[in-house]
Amino acid sequence: MSILIKGGRVIDPENKIDAKLDILVEGNKISKVAKNIQAQEATIIDADNKIVAPGIIDMHVHLRQPGREDKETVATATLAAAKGGVTTVLAMPNTQPAMDCPEGVRLLQEIIKKDAKVNVLICGTITKGRLGEELSDIAALKKSGVYAISDDGCSVDSDELMLEALKKAKQAGLLTICHSEDKKLSGKGVINLGFNSTRLGLRGISNESEYKRVRRDIELAKKAASAVHIAHVSCRESVEIIAQAKKTGIKVTCETAPHYFTLTEDALLGYDTNMKMNPPLRSKKDLMAIKQGLKDGTIDVIASDHAPHTENEKDIEFERAEFGVVGLETELSAGINELLAKGVLDWPGLVEKYCLNPAKILGLEAGRLAKGTPADIIIVSDQEPWVVDKQNLVSKSKNSAFLGYSLKGAVDYTICKGQVVYKR
Repeated sequence: MSILIKGGRVIDPENKIDAKLDILVEGNKISKVAKNIQAQEATIIDADNKIVAPGIIDMHVHLRQPGREDKETVATATLAAAKGGVTTVLAMPNTQPAMDCPEGVRLLQEIIKKDAKVNVLICGTITKGRLGEELSDIAALKKSGVYAISDDGCSVDSDELMLEALKKAKQAGLLTICHSEDKKLSGKGVINLGFNSTRLGLRGISNESEYKRVRRDIELAKKAASAVHIAHVSCRESVEIIAQAKKTGIKVTCETAPHYFTLTEDALLGYDTNMKMNPPLRSKKDLMAIKQGLKDGTIDVIASDHAPHTENEKDIEFERAEFGVVGLETELSAGINELLAKGVLDWPGLVEKYCLNPAKILGLEAGRLAKGTPADIIIVSDQEPWVVDKQNLVSKSKNSAFLGYSLKGAVDYTICKGQVVYKR
């Protein structure tokens, strides 16, 4: 089947393209990018006045399957991804059981083959059961087809074990993704430590619990001469440490999530548990530092950290509620509203953070719109407003930090592997 996308504003930072062009898709690849393409028997999509970009590659998604299908499944999450313009997700390993062995990976691969609407890559664990005590068989995980390793949700406390993991990951050719949190410092905190935590009578989580562990993880990566990727950066000091490390040539990349450049701790003043996440929403100063880090290139990637939870895990006392928010359907719109509209990034810059940089970090061909690359493409009405409400979210869980918000930027089409998987 051929698809001809006509007259859209094509954005491809890798090939320095930002122009009104046509794209011809044949099979699962892009076969031509040019002006005035003619094609017999192709399905024509009119993209006039629309943005045409590579599909988003989301490096941080919790699918919850296997084990917590009451929160989300591969089928529902990938449907939400398609609606949000995401054509590839990296599935975090904190499933039940955790993705710590080839058997678990094979089970998930079978589910993906059957149910996924978009590309799903699997992240294995650093340690068995994510308990931080014994390394997973990293070479065997690589052989089984995982793209990265992480104990996401937990940080490996032992320096020796973490150093060994980074060395083994380097040997296997795998990326190590760090959830950088010192639990001794964050303890039982539930909100950013500061005036608001005191005012609300809630235990605080300090910036220090994040940035001290970021510094340690980077130092260990330097020792191991290995690449490291820091997940969900939320505070000013972390951005500064990463910027410094990059200047000295350490192979460090990092990501942030839309809630960290859109919302501050003030969003918690109403005790809304949909604003409870880990790391927590930080101060205005931290938010400005995240935006600056995106602008100057310190922060490489925007990822959703899509963390679905059931109503009864969120609709309870703040201290007992689960950490995390859904984000697949809102991440692009949040970027358009907060980064594009406010001049932090332009369209090529936005595409770099959502598409190209994640592709480079994970070693994927996607994230570009050149001849011969995978036909993972989105068509976006970037000025189209929509209101985030529970009724229009297709994710199985509805715990969005943006409920009630009016956002600009609606995805009209998502094409994955040459097939239209979502149409507005």
